[in-house]
Amino acid sequence: MTNNIPLLLVEDEPNIAHGLVYNLSEEGYVVTHVETGEQALQQLETQQFALVVLDLMLPGIDGLEVCSRLREGGNQIPILMLTARGTEDDRITGLSHGADDYLAKPFNLKEFLLRVAALLRRSSWQTVKLENRHYDFGSNRIDFETHQASTANETIQLTELEIKMLQLFFDHDGKVLSRGELLQQVWGMSPDTETRTLDNFIVRLRKYFEIDPSKPCYFRTIRGRGYRFTKHPD
Repeated sequence: MTNNIPLLLVEDEPNIAHGLVYNLSEEGYVVTHVETGEQALQQLETQQFALVVLDLMLPGIDGLEVCSRLREGGNQIPILMLTARGTEDDRITGLSHGADDYLAKPFNLKEFLLRVAALLRRSSWQTVKLENRHYDFGSNRIDFETHQASTANETIQLTELEIKMLQLFFDHDGKVLSRGELLQQVWGMSPDTETRTLDNFIVRLRKYFEIDPSKPCYFRTIRGRGYRFTKHPD
C-alpha cells in the first residue's frame, strides 16, 4: 500500500475516470481528477504531483500538446499516457512528445497499477542516483538533476528521452550502439521497428552539441552498424 502519493488523472470519459480514481485510491494514492488538458496544466502550475496519468484524446488541447508544453517548460514529472490508439507509430509519437510510458485502451487494471508503481520507483531512483551529477564533453555540460544542457551557444532544456539516450551513449563511450539497441533501451520498441524517430533524435543531439552538425565528431554514424559517442574524439 502506498502512502498518500498525489497523482493527477486527466481523463474525460466518466466511466474510465471513475474506475481509475477508485482503484488508485484503493492503492493509497491521493487522486486529483480533471477532464481537459487546460485544467491539467492549471493544476500542475499550482500543485505538486508525483505522476500524471494522461489521456491522449481530450477536449481542447490534447494529451500530446500537454506533454509538449510540460517538457518545453522544464517540468519533468513522470507521465503515463492512456489512449485508444495502440499502434507502434502511435506509441512512438507519444513517447517522442515527452511521455514516459504509454498504455493502450482497453488495458488490464493490474498492468496499469504496476506501470504507475514502476514509474514512481524509477522517478525516485533517478532523483537519488543522478542528483548533482554532471557530464562534460567538449564545451558542453549535461546537468542530470535539472535536465539542462549548457553548450557553447545556449542553455537547452532536455526531455526525459533525450536524457535517457545521452546517458546510454555516455555509459558506452567509444562503443557502437546499434539501432536496435537504442530503440529497445530508450523507447522500449522492438529492435526491428522501422521508424525515423531515432534518426531525428540523433540530428537533434548533433544540432545541440556539435560545433558543425554536418561534420559530427561526438555523435557519429557507423555505417551499417549504428551510432557511436566519443567523449574525446581524435
